[in-house]
Parts: sequence; C-alpha cells; structure tokens
Amino acid sequence: MLRKSLAVLYTALALGANPVAADVAALRIGDMKKLALHSAPVALAEVGLLDADDAPKSMADYHGKWVVLNFWATWCAPCRHEMPSLDRLQAALPDIAVVPVATGRNAVPGIRKFYAEAGITNLPILRDPKSELSRSASVMALPVTLILNPQGQEVARLIGDAEWDSDSAKAILSALAAQ
Repeated sequence: MLRKSLAVLYTALALGANPVAADVAALRIGDMKKLALHSAPVALAEVGLLDADDAPKSMADYHGKWVVLNFWATWCAPCRHEMPSLDRLQAALPDIAVVPVATGRNAVPGIRKFYAEAGITNLPILRDPKSELSRSASVMALPVTLILNPQGQEVARLIGDAEWDSDSAKAILSALAAQ
C-alpha cells in the first residue's frame, strides 16, 4: 500500500511541476491511459532508415513537427490491428506526422500488400531493417508508439496497441501541439 501511495504522490508531484503534462494527463481515457508522459524530453538517436525504394530517410526529416512514431512489423497482429487507426489519425490531424517504422525483417512487398488490404493511404513506408532505431529507443516488444516534440525528442510512450484516432488521442496530440 505504501509503495502504491508513493507512486501516486510521485506522479502527482511530477505532473504538478509540469502544468502542460498535468493537462494532457487529464485527457487520457480508454487506450490512452497506457500513455506514459515523461517529466523531461528524451533524446532519440539519429539512426538511418530506409523507405520502400531503399532510399535513406531519417527522423530528422520530421524535425519541426509533432510526430507519432510507431514501431511495428507485418507479422505483429496487434500492430496490424492498430495501423488503420494511425492512418485515420494522419488524415484527421495533418499537421502532426504519423510515422510508422517497420522494424526488423519486413519485406517491402509484404508491407505494400498489407497497406493495400488495410486501406492504408496516408502513411509512409519506412523501415528499420536492422532494428537499430528500435533498439536505441529501448523498444522491447511491438507495437510501441512514441510521441516526439518538434525537436525530435520523446515526450511520451505507449506500449501496446491503441485506437489512435480516438477522441482522447486526438485531444492529447492537439494539446501537445498547442504548446
């Protein structure tokens, strides 16, 4: 009981020290209750990615925008389940970059086939074939979604799948972007 009380107190103090985080925390309902807000931004390593044509890409391409960075794989059932909601989120909030990164072995034809079957039309195809970005971000299982500030730093993390086009998710992202 003492441990739980201390955890609640610590969270309240951390969020109280950051009024924006406290406001955003109040918006977490449904799947967004799993969203962990950081008390301070965390740097993301600069690791090269590849697009569907093997052209080099980087998360630095998204600096200046709020980013929903989703680590997924074609073989991951929860990843496949949440991908349409990420696509709808991108359509609903075009000022926020929704960036799925297929980590590990994911063949481009398989990604294209899944995108076509799931009706994914608003999301890029990016790959982290050696899992370098996911490892550097301490992603231990899939799916994991990071929210990055315009400086490319992680400000929140959600482990597991979620409905990213829910009213709660859109409210949280809109509140963060309004900072």
